[in-house]
Amino acid sequence: MDVSVTLWVVTILGLSALIAIDFFIGRKPHDVSVKEAGIWTVVWIVLAALFGLGLLVFGGSQASGEFFAGYITEKSLSVDNLFVFVLIMAKFAVPSHLQQRVLLVGVVIALVLRTIFIAAGAAIIASFSWVFYIFGAFLIYTAWKLIQEARKDEEEDDWEENRLLKSIEKKFGVADRYHDTKLFIRVNGKRVLTPLMVVMLAIGTTDILFALDSIPAIFGLTQDPYIVFTANAFALMGLRQLYFLIGGLLKKLVHLSYGLSVILGFIGVKLVLHALHESGVHVPEISIPFSLAFIGGVLVITTITSLIASKKQEKLEQQEKQKPQEAEKSDRTPKADIEA
Repeated sequence: MDVSVTLWVVTILGLSALIAIDFFIGRKPHDVSVKEAGIWTVVWIVLAALFGLGLLVFGGSQASGEFFAGYITEKSLSVDNLFVFVLIMAKFAVPSHLQQRVLLVGVVIALVLRTIFIAAGAAIIASFSWVFYIFGAFLIYTAWKLIQEARKDEEEDDWEENRLLKSIEKKFGVADRYHDTKLFIRVNGKRVLTPLMVVMLAIGTTDILFALDSIPAIFGLTQDPYIVFTANAFALMGLRQLYFLIGGLLKKLVHLSYGLSVILGFIGVKLVLHALHESGVHVPEISIPFSLAFIGGVLVITTITSLIASKKQEKLEQQEKQKPQEAEKSDRTPKADIEA
């Protein structure tokens, strides 16, 4: 897809305007209700759909199909990010009314960092086509690691700060408590970070780790930097509302890691086939419509099986809780009743 500088500028300004509107609406710290989160989740999905339809009209079915495939992939991978975001919020004991501000700024930081990754990835791909082999192998390896982690009985119940975050905290210092929405305060004449600023940086910089698999994944669906950027932008910008909407449902998506591993493995194979094709080897290539159908199908199946498994687990837990109660009632039964 041939994208002019003007279109790039208009797109970036448009996305910046949407972020500004989002910030303006949620500028006052407050607890986000499920209703509010649901409305804005739908709004962001509709905006993404309208953008995809715009690509269909002005860019053709190929561009539109690549955008929707990339958007769905990035959206599904970003849901996995929410597990870590929950851990970070708990680690820093973020007050509930400040969480929406943390996520908004954290997501903006993540988007800026991902833009740098996308630009670097596009430049590498343009110069070295063999990099698809590396991307493909990495995604297949990541898929295998996801399966291994999903099969572990132990659940991750903690989160460790990365080196960048630790060095920032050491250099500037951190206040001992939250000061509403302030990012910096002065303590004994020295300017220090507030915990709010630290957790914002934590959300943004931690996303770099997720970008290591999500960026190669979307490049496996399209090599157009414009589509890669916009798909990532729309997927990330709706992440804040999704956090509040499905926060309570995250633990029920027990098969999500399996679904994501299948998707990453599939895209990894697609990348390897594409690399072979670019090298002159006659191999079948996987089309975008098939990729879109496959990714959507995996996510639907994963969601259904997760909810079924969670329901069964809840039923078993209820039965286990009832056993001691029934045993206690049996012990309290009067002797006379038993003899009678």
